[in-house]
Amino acid sequence: MDNTPKYSRLKTVEVKIGDLLMGNFHPLRIQTMTTTDTMNTIATVEQSIRCIEAGAELVRITAPSKNEAENLLNIKNELRRRGYHTPLIADIHFTPNAAEIAARIVEKVRVNPGNYIDKKKFEFIEYSDAEYNEEIERIRARFTPLIKICKEYGTAMRIGTNHGSLSDRIMSRYGDTPMGMVESAMEFLRIARNESYHNIVLSMKSSNPRVMIQAYRLLVAKMEDEFNECYPLHLGVTEAGDGEDGRIKSAIGIGTLLEEGIGDTIRVSLTEDPEFEIPVCKDIVKRYCFPASVETIGVDAPPTSLGMSVPLDYQRRKTFSVNNIGGKHVPVVVADFMLAKTIDPDDLQAIGYTYNASTDKWNISDAAADYIYTAGKTIDFALPGTLKVICNYETWKEKITSDSNGDADQKYYPLFKDKEYLTANERSGILNFIAVDVNDESANLLLQDIRRASNDVVLCLYSSGKHPMAEVRKYITQLTSQGIECPVILAVESQNETIDEQLIHFAIETGALLTDGMGDGIWLINDPKKFVNVKVSGRTYLPAKNNHQFLNNTSFSILQAARTRISKTEYISCPSCGRTLFDLQETTAKIRSVTNHLKGIKIAIMGCIVNGPGEMADADFGYVGSGQGKITLYKGKEVVKRGVNSDVAVDELINLLRESNEWIDP
Repeated sequence: MDNTPKYSRLKTVEVKIGDLLMGNFHPLRIQTMTTTDTMNTIATVEQSIRCIEAGAELVRITAPSKNEAENLLNIKNELRRRGYHTPLIADIHFTPNAAEIAARIVEKVRVNPGNYIDKKKFEFIEYSDAEYNEEIERIRARFTPLIKICKEYGTAMRIGTNHGSLSDRIMSRYGDTPMGMVESAMEFLRIARNESYHNIVLSMKSSNPRVMIQAYRLLVAKMEDEFNECYPLHLGVTEAGDGEDGRIKSAIGIGTLLEEGIGDTIRVSLTEDPEFEIPVCKDIVKRYCFPASVETIGVDAPPTSLGMSVPLDYQRRKTFSVNNIGGKHVPVVVADFMLAKTIDPDDLQAIGYTYNASTDKWNISDAAADYIYTAGKTIDFALPGTLKVICNYETWKEKITSDSNGDADQKYYPLFKDKEYLTANERSGILNFIAVDVNDESANLLLQDIRRASNDVVLCLYSSGKHPMAEVRKYITQLTSQGIECPVILAVESQNETIDEQLIHFAIETGALLTDGMGDGIWLINDPKKFVNVKVSGRTYLPAKNNHQFLNNTSFSILQAARTRISKTEYISCPSCGRTLFDLQETTAKIRSVTNHLKGIKIAIMGCIVNGPGEMADADFGYVGSGQGKITLYKGKEVVKRGVNSDVAVDELINLLRESNEWIDP
């Protein structure tokens, strides 16, 4: 019997958006959002065209007031005049009147249930059941006119919940939780269904991939339980940021769900020009371009695909501690020097260690690898105190035997291949690594032997199969079910032709497991010959040793995005839109340049009040546009300074960090 996971997508209701069909096993649709002023018709049209020609199948445009909603007609007419018939989406937040105008013009409207009717004043209100139901009836009365217009004009709708903009009413009853996000959308969906309106897409966005993933899973389970069917799902990590971090965070959130068969359309929200989002979407989506499957996900269990069982809340897998791996330790990073011909002190700079010859000391960065894999090589210089070596079993035996100082057993550890560990006549008394291809038949046989192994084993799991992430997940699940608590390092090799594709590959294969608490380390491998003068998200990497820098940076960025190991400042920046009140790309770069040494601090950079105190979600500090040339600064969700001139706002942000005892001189 073939137990190899088979990919299947969640069956969803078919939705029509103009001439575009979504859901019900139609291809995954790619979309983006313009950043121009909606009242500037030509600028919006031309940016929309650039997005369409890049591959966008839907284009979203903000309509914050009636004026912008009315101008959507001019934008649509000009696009049609130029021969572009891509469906347009109106983005609505606070103004039901604008939504009702837009629904008569464009093919789809997006409403945010957190602020479409409810208001957010960060107040906690105790509601009785009767009072709560009265609020639902108030929503019904205000929302139903939009539903009727959409039915009349054949307009689709996205009910788009954002983690950071849950209403005070939802927050009071459900808290700042994934379940609160789900219920916020379900209230609107129930009203629409009562009106026999089904041309609906839903989304559960958060700047935290872990929260976002849990919310979508809960939403699927809730819809299946209550309606016995699911509506199409729009996937995205909101305010993902820019550069590599934005791509990694988006790939983890979106890719994890697509791996499970969940998702019908995606948008990657980057603080960059919108046309640059499209290639990232394509790199993600093409991983799932399989023939349409007729299999569906069971309605009596959490969402599953590829034979996976996925959790509805986060819990790290229980493991014992081996040296600094597993237990309560943060996940480790392994630097792969398998193909390096030689290794000298300068090579370690790429993985976070800088040697100062004059002082004979090592400077160790916050993003310094914990282990270096040398394959059949040993290192002939004194290593930094925190760096340890993994090498092949035979090489390790030679090193231990020839060691004159007697300390090699504290620095060098063997890597065994599958059953090599069981037949070895020598093992480390501290730490032994076993490389396991979970797709190999011997991997399951090895489970029995691993159970009998001592508490000095760490498994390095990888898969040569068609669906590596699912296969590794299945194997880790078997470990747990059999009570095997040895730590696991996730080893992923990418043979993708471009570095951008490798970034996506690494993020999905490891991030999908890390966000579910599976994995005590990360080991990324690629072919350095493909790594020649390439650009990744605007950053140029040179050949050879800089490939190690790319892998090391990517490893730590994945761990940070999965919220499993914090090694640097995190930026939550919105992708900009027609509401934005300053140059987001320029400002984000400026803030990053002066704060990127503040490890563990989360700074939100928001273009307007819509993406302000709500969308900042769990940021520690916020920099929010509040008017032309004016900035409001936040500590958490509390306003600290209003109306700060933009030319001094970055300095004022630094002052706020100082006052909060969070500032460290670079």
